[in-house]
Amino acid sequence: MTDATTPVSTMEFHPQPRSGAAKPWAFPAPERSQLPNGLTLLTSHRPGQQVVAVEINLVAPLEAEPEGLDGVATIMSRALSEGTDKHTAEEFAAELERCGATLDAHADHPGVRVSLEVPASRLPRALGLLADALRAPAFPEGEVERLVGNRLDEIPHELANPARRAAMALSKELFPATSRMSRPRQGTEETVARIDAAAVRAFYDAHIRPATGTAVIVGDFTGLDLDAALADTLGAWTGSTADPQKPSPIVADDTGRVVIVDRPGAVQTQLLIGRIGADRHDRVWPAQVLGTYCLGGTLTSRLDRVLREEKGYTYGVRSFGQVLRSSAPSSPEGATGAAMLAISGSVDTASTGPALQDLWTVLRTLAAEGLTDAERDVAVQNLVGVAPLKYETSAAVAGTLADQVEQQLPDDYQAQLYVRLAETGTVEATAAVVNAFPVDRLVTVLVGDAAQIAEPVKALGIGEVTVVSG
Repeated sequence: MTDATTPVSTMEFHPQPRSGAAKPWAFPAPERSQLPNGLTLLTSHRPGQQVVAVEINLVAPLEAEPEGLDGVATIMSRALSEGTDKHTAEEFAAELERCGATLDAHADHPGVRVSLEVPASRLPRALGLLADALRAPAFPEGEVERLVGNRLDEIPHELANPARRAAMALSKELFPATSRMSRPRQGTEETVARIDAAAVRAFYDAHIRPATGTAVIVGDFTGLDLDAALADTLGAWTGSTADPQKPSPIVADDTGRVVIVDRPGAVQTQLLIGRIGADRHDRVWPAQVLGTYCLGGTLTSRLDRVLREEKGYTYGVRSFGQVLRSSAPSSPEGATGAAMLAISGSVDTASTGPALQDLWTVLRTLAAEGLTDAERDVAVQNLVGVAPLKYETSAAVAGTLADQVEQQLPDDYQAQLYVRLAETGTVEATAAVVNAFPVDRLVTVLVGDAAQIAEPVKALGIGEVTVVSG
């Protein structure tokens, strides 16, 4: 209790914050130019982004790897930072650390991507290291041997991973054996074991050159003489001006069938259901993105609502479209692109048959009844509304711009995609997703215990069932 002489404390309420006016947002538009050595530049000044992101696209596709040397592009990309004509591997790593920079590289079907992130104040110095790695990599025999050994150690772990194993099996099923896309991106134990420093050097000499490369640079350039920094670093890189290898057409067989990768005793079954469909150059792409998101893009989409919430088969099932390789219809090679359209998830072994049956029921119901306007509206809000948050960092913007370059898309593609997504109606999104996932033309890969799941799956009648060893 308090008496009359005890002061009574009062709480002071500050005014409630009010939201400001919404600011218009658009995906950053880059400036395009070219260095005298032929290297294409896309730059985007982003005030306040003090970490600069650099993405280098190099036209060195996996299809160009010599026969029997699958994985040489991966080893070459990893070896770019293992010493140059100026620094040993240890010295190069130490120089990167002094810059506060990270440098990564990887190879995929379209080519090699080299990524650099560095504080803006140290960009010129880091660009010099990046240029050295591209211009004069040493490819020391001992370092290449170490990278080959590391890759050989990775392969058994990948084969043991159900999701990775399913992806390998699906690629092998969809594409003919002669296609590079049918085989693991980073090579097999047999092909990687053959790779040596001479093979790495030969692949580099044949494909890595500025005339067919593109550098994407995004960040705050305030106070930087970017032109001078580029001229002294990437501009000093020279190489062949020969045209890159033309990609071959993509051929795939999506006849409805089931492949079970046998894992005796497995308590779960990994599902991967897919086919090849339209890529980003096709006018249907925005509607396909929207419809696929409604089907399985988030926790509230149809597949999760049935398989997770109602039936409790899984922690989550997702549908997605992933571009494998793409070129513009107007390019010399013409349109040769394709995207993997897939549904992925895992269920407990006993629920494999019922889960697949319900999944096919979801697809058939979607084809018969279509999406709802509410589903469409939520998808648009989620896809378009979060865009400003998705591209808060320089790396996110640079990565998307580099993807556009890799897929021969116009510089304003991402900005236009959000406009088209917002304009896409429910009927159009329904037609696109139904065409993307036709129930009779899906290749289903199951990694699990064949003894327990083969018969229930055969009874579903979704395609011929084949069992292969895990």
